[in-house]
Amino acid sequence: MQVDAFSFPTPNPEADGTLEWDATTAVTVRVHAGGKTGLGWTYSSPAAATLISAHFVALLRDHDAHDITAAVAAMRRKSRNFGIGGLAMQAISAVDVALWDLKAKLLDVPLAVLLGKCRTRVPIYGSGGFVTASDSEISKDVAAWKAAGCRAMKIKIGKSRGDSPKWDLERVALFRELARDGVELMVDANGAYQGAEAIRIGTELERWNVRWFEEPVSSDDIEGLALARSGLRCDVAAGEYISTPYEAERLAAVVDCLQVDATRCGGYTGFLQMAAIASAHNLEVSAHCAPALHAPVAAAVPNLRHVEWFNDHVRLEPMLLDGVAPVDDGAIVVQCERPGHGMTLSDGVDGHRVRVKVG
Repeated sequence: MQVDAFSFPTPNPEADGTLEWDATTAVTVRVHAGGKTGLGWTYSSPAAATLISAHFVALLRDHDAHDITAAVAAMRRKSRNFGIGGLAMQAISAVDVALWDLKAKLLDVPLAVLLGKCRTRVPIYGSGGFVTASDSEISKDVAAWKAAGCRAMKIKIGKSRGDSPKWDLERVALFRELARDGVELMVDANGAYQGAEAIRIGTELERWNVRWFEEPVSSDDIEGLALARSGLRCDVAAGEYISTPYEAERLAAVVDCLQVDATRCGGYTGFLQMAAIASAHNLEVSAHCAPALHAPVAAAVPNLRHVEWFNDHVRLEPMLLDGVAPVDDGAIVVQCERPGHGMTLSDGVDGHRVRVKVG
């Protein structure tokens, strides 16, 4: 098993309502068996690479490459004393994706087929519109999403941890003007608001026919999400941080669409578990970020709403990977011509390498 980390600076400092960043780190895993190599990755801290190298490499050495369930169970058991969620699950996610890619290659089938493909095109929505972006940058975002055929688009609100509601609403008004009618508007507060304020903002959003209000309050605030959902007409969405089925079960009771991120919830194995939980609650799932990684598993989920075509990841995926599936008329065209997910590390990625400490 080979583990690496790569950092990709953003063109400019970026922020949502509750966090600022200037780079994105991808932790990659390559697993080898039978003359084949499987590739997986997560978007996390370089610490996830250290965790994999220190705890999972020896654990999985000589493991049956076809038995992914046992490998995931072993990694979860190994993670007990330092916490099964968060960083540990992001590390497990990268390994899980690599194991699925390897298994598909060993069986000589496309990964989407192995996972149970039920569609050949995966719908996407445009996402970005950071609170640090100027009006002209928002206009460029919308133009790019239109060019990709996106019929739904999302921007960030909740500026200054929800302390700038006037700015938030003015930004949504501009967003509607730029997108025009016929485009489904979505907003993401990243948990910036508190309780009743989320309902007040959400009620104002109705004038622009906003369909989706993501994390109006923190996703940790189950009662707050339930309150927001009961008081709003738009769909309340959350779930991008969940790591375990227990968290998915709690959130599924208080949202209209469950977000799932295969780079955080246990890879493709975890994504399918979360989608099944959502289905049991008569909910759709939406894949959070990482569009190239999500395409194969999203193709196998009947209750999928869409995949987030997130600006940062859309920009960096071609730098990280070769073989990223194309987007056509608002959908990712699922790769079914080659075994596995069809992607390999780009030859030019070494310039972004981050040193990984072990021990």
